[in-house]
Amino acid sequence: MADKKTNGKASSVVSATVTSKGQITIPVDVRVAMGLRAGVRVAFVPTETGTYELVPETRTVKSLKGIVGWSGSPIGLPQLKEAISGNIVEGKR
Repeated sequence: MADKKTNGKASSVVSATVTSKGQITIPVDVRVAMGLRAGVRVAFVPTETGTYELVPETRTVKSLKGIVGWSGSPIGLPQLKEAISGNIVEGKR
């Protein structure tokens, strides 16, 4: 392992080998640091420098349901459009 400077701090560079099937084993230290466990999907996000960032996809769209905590009754599309256009302030017409 080589040392690398990251934001002024020294960190160990960890490597893995790509198999003939295109698979790698993510080292345990990296999995722990990133909160990865079996079954978690990861995304390869392109950066401006032409490299990729490995990012865990920890939330699904379904898991976001109810995150805002709306206490009112559901509204329809016309009411939503009216609210967006600024005709409704704090839930009152």
